[in-house]
Amino acid sequence: MRQAKSIAGFTLLETLVALAILAISLAAVLRAVGVATNHAEQMRIRVLADWVAQNHLALHSARGDWLPIGERTGEDTQAGIRLLWKEKIGPTPNPSFRRIEISVSDPTESNGHVLRRLSAYLIVVPRQ
Repeated sequence: MRQAKSIAGFTLLETLVALAILAISLAAVLRAVGVATNHAEQMRIRVLADWVAQNHLALHSARGDWLPIGERTGEDTQAGIRLLWKEKIGPTPNPSFRRIEISVSDPTESNGHVLRRLSAYLIVVPRQ
C-alpha cells in the first residue's frame, strides 16, 4: 500500500484570512496617515493665523498707536491664504492703558471658528 505524501503549505482558506487581515490593517494605516495629513494642514493654518495676530500687535506697538475704543475688522493674506481679523479695543481701569484682543478666523468656515486669539495692552507713550 502506498501512503499519500503530505504536502506542506497554506490552504486557500488560510490565505484568504491572511489577505483579509492585511487589507484591514492597511486600511487602518491609510486612515491614520490621512488624519495626520489633515492635522498638519490645520496646524499650518493656525500658525499663519498666529502670524497675522502678532503682526497686527507689533504694528500697533511699533507705531505707538492709541486706538479708539471699539471694533475694527479686516483681512490679511499669509502664504496665499486669506484670513479675517477682528480687533476689539476696550478700556481698562487705568486710563493710560487700553486692552486689545485680536481674533483671526478662516473665511471659508461658516461657523466663525477663531483660529487664534491674542490679547495684549496698549499704553500711551508720550512723544518728545
